[in-house]
Formats: sequence, C-alpha cells, structure tokens
Amino acid sequence: MNQKASTINKEILRLAIPNMISNIIIPMLGMVDIAIAGYIGEDLNIAALSIGTTIFNFIYWNCAFLRMGTSGITAQAYGAGNFRECANMLVRALWLALIVALFLVMLQKPVGDFSLYAMQGSDAVRQLAGEYFFVRIWAVPASISLFAVQGWFIGMQDAGTPMFIAVTSVIINVIFSLFFVFCFDMGISGIALGTVVAQYAGLIVSCIFWFVKYRKYIQYFDVKESLRFAPVVRFLHVNKDIFLRTACVVAVYTFFTAASARFGDTILTTNALLMQLFTLFSYMSDGFAYAGEALSGRFVGERNPGMLKRYIRYMIFWSLIIAILYVIVYIMAWQKILMIFSPSEDVIRTAGQYIIWIIAVPLVGCIPFMIDGIMIGATKTKLLRNTVFVSTVLFFAAFYTLSPVLDNTALWISFLLFLFFRGLLLYFYSEKLDVMKIIE
Repeated sequence: MNQKASTINKEILRLAIPNMISNIIIPMLGMVDIAIAGYIGEDLNIAALSIGTTIFNFIYWNCAFLRMGTSGITAQAYGAGNFRECANMLVRALWLALIVALFLVMLQKPVGDFSLYAMQGSDAVRQLAGEYFFVRIWAVPASISLFAVQGWFIGMQDAGTPMFIAVTSVIINVIFSLFFVFCFDMGISGIALGTVVAQYAGLIVSCIFWFVKYRKYIQYFDVKESLRFAPVVRFLHVNKDIFLRTACVVAVYTFFTAASARFGDTILTTNALLMQLFTLFSYMSDGFAYAGEALSGRFVGERNPGMLKRYIRYMIFWSLIIAILYVIVYIMAWQKILMIFSPSEDVIRTAGQYIIWIIAVPLVGCIPFMIDGIMIGATKTKLLRNTVFVSTVLFFAAFYTLSPVLDNTALWISFLLFLFFRGLLLYFYSEKLDVMKIIE
C-alpha cells in the first residue's frame, strides 16, 4: 500500500499529538509542584522536592520497561490481527506491575533511607525530602499499574485515552496538592499526598475507559493462556533488556542530581530548574517516540518493511521540527520560563552560566529519542541495551575527567555527550536504520 505524504503525516500526528499532550502534562505537574514548594518557604523546599522527585524518577523510570515492553509486543499483536494475544498481554503486564509495586512498598524503609543518603544533600534538605518520599511511596501501586495500561493503549494505536487519563490525573493532583498545602498547612508532605490521590484517581479513570472502549476484548481474556511459558518468557526477556537500558539512563539522570548537590545548594537548585527545561523537551519529543513505538510495532506485526521505512523518514523529520522549535523558545524566553518556578535572583543569575547547554539539548537529543521508540516497537531491545551501556560509560568517563577543572560545566558537557552517542550508536548499530534488519 502506497500512502500519500499527507496520509502518513496525519497518522503520525494522530498518535503523536495526544502523546505529546500526555507527556507535556507530566513535567508541567512537576513545575507546578516546584512552584508550590518555592512559595511555601525558602529555596530548600525546591532542593528537597528535586531530591524527592529524582528518587521517584529513578523508581519509575526503572519501571518504565512495563510501558515500553507492553506497547511493543501489543502493537505487533495488533498488526498481526491477534486480538487474543492483545488481551492476554494486558493481563501479563498488570500481574508484573502489581508484583513490582508490592515489592517496593514492602521495602520502602530501606529503599527510602538509602536513596536519601545517596543524594548527598544537606541535612535540612534530606529531612524535607524524606517527608515527601514516605508519603508519595503509597502511590507506587497505582503509578506502576498505569505504566502497563498506558503501554497497552499505545500498542492498540490509541493515544487519546492515555491523554485524557493524564489530563484528569494532573488536574486532580494540582487541586489536592494546593488543598493539602494551603488549607491543611501540610508543607511538602501535602504535595506528595496530592500525587497519591491523583494516581489512584487516574487508575480508576483508566479502568472506566477500558470498559467503555474495549469491553469486547473480555471474550479474549484467558488467564491460563496469559501465563503460558513461551509468551511470558518473551515478555520478560524484552523487559529485561529495557530494564537494563533504562537503569543506565536513570543512573545518569540520578547521578546528575547527586553530582549537582556536591557543588552546593544553589547549584543543586539551579540544575533542578534547568533540568525542568530538559524534561519539558524530552516529554514533548517522546510524543513522537511513542508514535514510533505504536507504528513500528504495527508494521513489524504486519511484516510490512516498505511502510515502516516511509514512516521512519517522516517521524524523524517531525522530531527535528520539534527540536528546532524548542531551541528558538529557549533562546528567546529561558529567563521568563525559569522565573515561573523561582523568584530567586541568585538562581536565575547562576542559570545564565549554563543555559547554553540546555539550548543545545533538543538538537542533540531528538534523534536518539526517536530511534528509541522505533526499536522499542520492533522489540529490538538488545540493541538498545548495548548502545546505552557504551554511552553511560562515556558519560562517567567524561565527567570524572573534566570535573576537576570544569566543575558543574563538566556535568553538562558529559550529559550532552551521553545523548549524542546514544543517537550515533543507535544509528550505526541498526545499520543506518535498515528496515529489513529491524523487521526480521
């Protein structure tokens, strides 16, 4: 089937735009939380929230294999017209989500204590971060289950439902965070409790939507079939590679915050705000990566290399457009954006010394994000794992080589090198995105 360019673009945007909205809402929520923390006290609240959210980013990013593994395999089953496997894939994902969530809740004390110790902030900052952590940990079962559900919806070529769930969750989160903080004077714990309420509300909404839109799939559910050895092993194998890949990415991001704390609370706060700009871009760019997961998985399931090749070309084009738009916005308005989160003149002045690196991030990061999505949909997870291994080694080598001389600048240079080599290695390890290699 030879589709026109307009049809291809329409299909990509049909999936990408709702995913972009869903993703952009997540950092917007973090920004609202930071704004609330900044206005209920001194800058220590922002630093504490940065540490607390970094710990949960570490947890959730490491659990993101559930979303990615579920979306790729589900999309392939959808492309092959195997609706029974689509239904059973959701059951497998939810079982694994609940096992992981219960494990984390049971081990919350040692996990929390070790994580707070590892972040290396001042005693005052770590105390506040601990208050945040031990409240928000109770959102974990809902949050991880939502990963599985979101991945399933994406695999089913449905980006609209996750968008509505995300919007609903964020609205509830903001309302309840403000309520707990300003009506009950709960401080940073109130922000965490607002997140707990919102995540369970999001899970309830997702169940309602599933029954409204996909109740016909109930006839395909077979618990015994969903636990059959071969598909479970495949699911776990894909998730193992994605978990190891994601663990490396999270290690870099977490180390970034921990290393920032070494340079003092002002640098920690400044880097936390600058990373919000990176997060704003990455979640937006991931909208197209998620579209790449759904579409590449579908075409792999259909065994259609011709369409996969055409869609890859157009998806990379759209990723570059998004990157250029972000560069323009950051050049023109970075100060105004940062001042939304913190009125501190010291922080804004310090941010000016490092803003050039954030401006460069979209151009360096857009290609690896897009290729990530394509490979996840095709379940070429071993390739993802190996390229991130190499990029992570290069990140730490660059930081420890440059930091004695360049301090915080070394951290940003190393981070950009990490992004750059992820894209470069993915491109060449996939033999320049050879669709026959991807689809086999």
